[in-house]
Amino acid sequence: MTALHNRGSAEVGELATRWPGDPDGLRLVPVPLAPEIRLHLATDAIVLWARMEAEAGSAMAAPYWASAWPGGQALARFVLDRPELVAGRRVMDLAAGSGVAGIAASLAGASSVSASDIDPYAVAAIGENARANGVAVAATCASMLDVDIDADVVLVGDAFYSPPMAETAMTVLERATARGARVLVGDPGRADLPRDRLDVLATYWAPYAAAIGDAELDWLHVLQLKGSRGGATVP
Repeated sequence: MTALHNRGSAEVGELATRWPGDPDGLRLVPVPLAPEIRLHLATDAIVLWARMEAEAGSAMAAPYWASAWPGGQALARFVLDRPELVAGRRVMDLAAGSGVAGIAASLAGASSVSASDIDPYAVAAIGENARANGVAVAATCASMLDVDIDADVVLVGDAFYSPPMAETAMTVLERATARGARVLVGDPGRADLPRDRLDVLATYWAPYAAAIGDAELDWLHVLQLKGSRGGATVP
């Protein structure tokens, strides 16, 4: 864990509900592509980040967990519309951020849902978001490479945002596939997404993309790793 992510547990535990009435703070709002789910999201994530750093008195990791990123939204929509993919199965949400994909899996009837993120603030936010939706998600603080993947379905949203992260993600996801998991990826078509190693299962139009971090991208995709259990055939 980097110094930017290393914060005290007491501070982390209260973050997701801090500043409830502040216009620059967090609000519990529906997710645009999956309004069945509500998340604690920042009105302005940049302002929130500046406030967190001011309070901490030091540099901090960007609060990615305070935005509903497009790939996670696409995964949530896909899982909610096809609950048979996760119902009765063990699901893991990697690099989970707000936890939206894992929460969707729990709502869709997964037997258990775990989530991981390198940012302890994200872990705290996942817990608050899960409680807000009346579901259970077991969240842990860990990098993707350190997670022991023991799940039937692995969900990964918005992990292909840089060459190093894309390489790390593929290493982890191929490891999960080798263990027999179905691997589903949510992404708006970023440049570092290895398209030749993934099959597109669904595409969603996202005219609101400017509000969630990828203003130049209007289409969101759910993809499956080639060789992942079940092949590319999804009802």
